[in-house]
Amino acid sequence: MTPQQYVQDKAAASGSSFYYAFLFLPAHRRAAITAFYAFCREVDDVVDEAGDPGVAAAKLQWWREEVAQAWAGQPSHPVTQALRPLAADFGIEAAHLLALIEGCQMDLDQTRFLDYAALQRYCHLVAGVVGEVAANIFGRTEAATVAYAHQLGLALQLTNIIRDVGDDARRGRVYLPLSELRQFEVRADELLRREAPWGYSERFDALMRFQARRAHAAYDRALALLPEVDRPAQKPGLMMAHIYRSLLREIEAQGFQVLHQRTSLTPLRKLWIATRTQLRGR
Repeated sequence: MTPQQYVQDKAAASGSSFYYAFLFLPAHRRAAITAFYAFCREVDDVVDEAGDPGVAAAKLQWWREEVAQAWAGQPSHPVTQALRPLAADFGIEAAHLLALIEGCQMDLDQTRFLDYAALQRYCHLVAGVVGEVAANIFGRTEAATVAYAHQLGLALQLTNIIRDVGDDARRGRVYLPLSELRQFEVRADELLRREAPWGYSERFDALMRFQARRAHAAYDRALALLPEVDRPAQKPGLMMAHIYRSLLREIEAQGFQVLHQRTSLTPLRKLWIATRTQLRGR
């Protein structure tokens, strides 16, 4: 299997909404974003599939060394073999990949965030930096597009956090800031126990509506920041915005039933949203 086929299979197998946005890109840009996304999946899977935190930490360290080796001209993993030759064309730096690894390391080192400022730092590493690299690959002419990409990355990650409250609780993690749990009188142990009736309450609903409003505000800020001149090139990011915002609205419509289930959109609906964005251009 070639490195190109490896990263293609990795991206497709993830079932992520991102994959649908890649389909409309020219071949060279599609190859770059597919390889970069495969790298994101590799390091994220280290944490999500970790049975032993020590083993996961060792694997993340291996990836740090692999990034250094790849940028020295000697990639050994299929993902870096596919990504490294394309990096210069799209301004992808080792620092971008190392920032993502640092964010994954945070997943291993802590299971709580004291306040929103701490959560924002995490979102910057695992989503904002990813958004910046993606925006560079899609093509941009304005510096303001980087600010848009970071804000969109924040919006997408906040949506992920809302969707995954139950999944994260099963892993012993609570990404909702503890200061906000206290504000709405929701206890972390209520989320972690996930006992019937699953921790749902008026307090939990108020907390989640607060989280959704913040995510919607991040989407609005992101779209307002995107310069009109870069809008055509950034259509893949706009596809992601529309897909994830549709997901957020679906979660809201279901009354934030996120503790015992994981809400998702069907592949056909994702493809329809992506196609509509491609045709409308926004």
